[in-house]
Amino acid sequence: MDKELSLEEYVSSKFGRTGFKELRMLYDEVRSGRLTLVDPNPPKDFLGYVVRLDYSLWFWVVILTSLATLASVILSEYVLLLNYLRYVLGTVYVLFMPGYVTIEALYPRDKELSNLERLALSVGLSLAIVPLLGLVLNYTPWGIRLAPTIASLTTYIIVISTTALYRKYLLNMSTLTSQLPIRIH
Repeated sequence: MDKELSLEEYVSSKFGRTGFKELRMLYDEVRSGRLTLVDPNPPKDFLGYVVRLDYSLWFWVVILTSLATLASVILSEYVLLLNYLRYVLGTVYVLFMPGYVTIEALYPRDKELSNLERLALSVGLSLAIVPLLGLVLNYTPWGIRLAPTIASLTTYIIVISTTALYRKYLLNMSTLTSQLPIRIH
């Protein structure tokens, strides 16, 4: 039989105080599956899911990284010191982001892949996706130049990350309930 408690009730009854050691033990219990945390106020719709950072932080990091990369590319022509930022963000944007959002769309559950597998697959898929986008651009009137390349890569990243966010929303909405935040198994 599952016993349901609030997080504060559980921590105070088990540990008596809340320090780093106690929080680490709580984290270990959650990771091992002995303790299940349930959101007492899950988002009711997709917009609510998007604005809740505890669900969609990765999405906003992708969007902000995209905007920072675009800004560094545009402004680096006027401020030469931004070239170094452009190199760093451009490397992440080209070699990691396309694969990362694709992996998030294909494997929306966090436990399906480990972080190391996600990292390796993200880099590998990026190395496959970016040349394919370049191949498609080669047969368009715009060709392979900076502006069309950035536009196509940004479009791909935003569309696929939005798809991944929606898949995660559907998956989480099927498992979320409005119960108390802790279940002890």
